Amino acid sequence: MPELQRLRADHAPAVLAFELANRAYFAASISDRGDEFFDQFTDRHSALLAEQEAGIGAFYVLVAEDGSVLGRFNLYRFEDGTAELGYRVAQHVAGRGVATATVREMCQLAAARHGLRTLKAATSRQNAASRKVLAKAGFVPVGPAGPADLGGKSGTWYQRNLAAG
Repeated sequence: MPELQRLRADHAPAVLAFELANRAYFAASISDRGDEFFDQFTDRHSALLAEQEAGIGAFYVLVAEDGSVLGRFNLYRFEDGTAELGYRVAQHVAGRGVATATVREMCQLAAARHGLRTLKAATSRQNAASRKVLAKAGFVPVGPAGPADLGGKSGTWYQRNLAAG
């Protein structure tokens, strides 16, 4: 059974393998991270851990029984009880309810562990799967998301009030 785990330093090799294996799949619906992301992966991973330690973000990985990463689920830009949610799941588990179940779990963690009251997420118009995940997890559209929000694409901001359950 996959387990949602808080990001740790020893996750780095599995996270990098996940990102590399799914790069083309992700680029079809969200902006590609670019070669620089992979070239500087170790530094970026360390920076996320520092943000997490400072309490300004919370980063999670969905880990399979074999230790491979099935998905990344991140809470960032904490401000006044609100944070943004970002996520991505591996191509081989997409369409199986993994993202929806884990986003729901993230909503519970956001409230219980991180004291958040509201989560926001943006997704591009091209990313129908992500729009479905957000709707199934109780998020509602609240307005347009511009290219600056979505790495050059246009889309929609969604929001979920965590106190509503």
